[in-house]
Amino acid sequence: VQLQASGGGLVQAGGSLRLSCAASGGTFSNYAMGWFRQAPGQEREFVSAISASGGHTYYVDSVKGRFAISRGNAKNTVYLQMNNLESEDTAIYYCAAGLVTSRNHPNYSFWGQGTQVTVSS
Repeated sequence: VQLQASGGGLVQAGGSLRLSCAASGGTFSNYAMGWFRQAPGQEREFVSAISASGGHTYYVDSVKGRFAISRGNAKNTVYLQMNNLESEDTAIYYCAAGLVTSRNHPNYSFWGQGTQVTVSS
């Protein structure tokens, strides 16, 4: 499975971005999808995940109420809508695919290249 993340950019605090992750080379609907982020000098952090069917979603506490994950299995794409962005959200965001819905990055077998999100205060 190949994953291509896009949609990052520079935004002011309080603004919004929508990240997309397009999958190819596999049966997208078989995979749970996750978003992780990594800020400079910090470890990779779980942000959000969605089950293969889309029926279950999970978020790290710091983004609950601000971020929303969704997927379009017909388009082989997962999205992360990010609203009310804060400077602490600045990081490289990675999408990942795995056979189980998990908050733990070792459970994801396939990773996209990352997209930079920068929030200015």
